[in-house]
Amino acid sequence: MNGSLNKVMLIGHLGEDVKMHYFDGGNCIGRFQLATNEVYINKTTNEKITSTEWHTLVVRNKAAEICEKYLSKGDRIYVEGRIKSRQWQAEDGTTKHTMEIQVTEFTFLNVKKDTESNKPLSSSESAKNTNFDPRNNGLPINDLPF
Repeated sequence: MNGSLNKVMLIGHLGEDVKMHYFDGGNCIGRFQLATNEVYINKTTNEKITSTEWHTLVVRNKAAEICEKYLSKGDRIYVEGRIKSRQWQAEDGTTKHTMEIQVTEFTFLNVKKDTESNKPLSSSESAKNTNFDPRNNGLPINDLPF
């Protein structure tokens, strides 16, 4: 295999609301923090330990607008994307570095704004982006029924 792979799959909770940035020409990006947790038992103390990792997620254009509209702090989401690092000059002249997840696909796992209003999404505003066929009882399209 000569190629390489840069793919990330995460399930976690939003640590903040989506922050939008708009650009000339109508493009936009949304950024938010996602928390993923690892829970394990310390073998020597039998203590339950929870370790949280924070990820900066970036969504673009229509996907960003959908996330801003339906997501809020605490919501659970599944995302797929790739890791992207970037650097910039800060005002004090130092070089800053960050690692971000450029989101390519997502599925809302629970959405407070949608459940509070009890308003179903129209097909043109679908909050889910999956490979599942809703007419097929949630089974993957290529899955056999037996």
